Amino acid sequence: MKRWILILPIIILISCNREKGLTWFSAQKAQEYFKAVEDICNKDNGKLWGENLFGPIMFVDPKTRAIYSNIADEEGLLRARDGIFTGNLPRERLITNNVIEFGGTVYGMVPLPEEEDHFRITGRVVHSLFHCFQERHNLRPSPFNTRHMNERSVRLLLKLEWKALSDAIKTNGDARSQAIRDALVFRGARRELFPDAISDENKFEDLEGIATFTYMKLCSSGDEELKTRILEYLDRIYSNSSYALGYGFIHGALYAYLLDSKGFDFTQINSSDYDLGKATSESYGIVLPGLCRDVAGSLALNYDLPSIRTEESEREEMINEYTGKIVNAFTTKPVLVIRMESPNFIFEPEDINSLDTLGTLYRKLRVSDNWGKLTVDDGGALLANDLKTIRVSAKEVKLDRSHVTGIGWHLILNDGWQAIENGENYTIRKQVP
Repeated sequence: MKRWILILPIIILISCNREKGLTWFSAQKAQEYFKAVEDICNKDNGKLWGENLFGPIMFVDPKTRAIYSNIADEEGLLRARDGIFTGNLPRERLITNNVIEFGGTVYGMVPLPEEEDHFRITGRVVHSLFHCFQERHNLRPSPFNTRHMNERSVRLLLKLEWKALSDAIKTNGDARSQAIRDALVFRGARRELFPDAISDENKFEDLEGIATFTYMKLCSSGDEELKTRILEYLDRIYSNSSYALGYGFIHGALYAYLLDSKGFDFTQINSSDYDLGKATSESYGIVLPGLCRDVAGSLALNYDLPSIRTEESEREEMINEYTGKIVNAFTTKPVLVIRMESPNFIFEPEDINSLDTLGTLYRKLRVSDNWGKLTVDDGGALLANDLKTIRVSAKEVKLDRSHVTGIGWHLILNDGWQAIENGENYTIRKQVP
């Protein structure tokens, strides 16, 4: 009896420390969503992209890393159970709403949210399945950089373009054509400022913007719901203090909606840097001036330019105030500094804040690189504007071989890499033979 008295507290402690999974999700619920997404894809049945998008799906509980899949992997890592295939995602793999190769099979991965939301979940599945489609057809772009989107002049013109595109989506006939022309003039003026970035902009708009449009169109009940969801998403992105890594998620969707309304054949998109603005101009028969900047100034008065300037001034004041606090947290206090080599970033586009010359702050972030994988769940990470270094707070940092943890984040290092203490700070570097 005394033995059990001693063991019972240990069992209780182990149970308390074990991460609990999402209570609302189960194998049965997974089957319901597999069927719902299959019905959505079958309803479209290739009308939008020339083929049915349905395929292997992998739901992942972000707390326990439990996998719920509709298809077995080729290597047999998943096991059949309760009508689905289950397993656990290794700690070193990132949980993203994107493509993942697992056990020799390519899946559309879907992180499960804290609470059930039918549109959000089915939308995430179609989003990741569309990325699988892009992967199959070599439409995934090479790395791109759109950090110029945080320049004041660019943000002004981008907001003007969004206001015009919003008007275009809300109207029809001549009013729509005029609003599209205005949007394309603002687009042209913006791109005349940074002509070398045009291809990068196209890549972002194609990769994520078309994905946004695809899941919203397939998961909406009709055109009215689709318009509402696109414009609501635009409102959320519009309020961001940083556009560099978020604008493309909505920008491509706006043009894709207008193209779709004109009966555009999306199967003709055969490159990863297809210009959706140019396609829209051709579809609506719009002729632009030789130099858009000469016209954009007069058109801007029709889209409340003074209020946009006020918004941007308030943004700069907020950034200046916020920057002082961040400087202390990420530069003078103990920090872990990681140098980027060939990074892959996963984040929510609404979850980022530009801090001017200091960089971009992400409240939550996933980064994989040659050195390993960094997961930031709380507290933030600061990415330099040149995308070469990232910083997290090293307060209460703990080193355990290949696993480094801090408040709100953890880092798993690949073989051959180590965390080095440098005074109060830490850096990641290759191990010396």
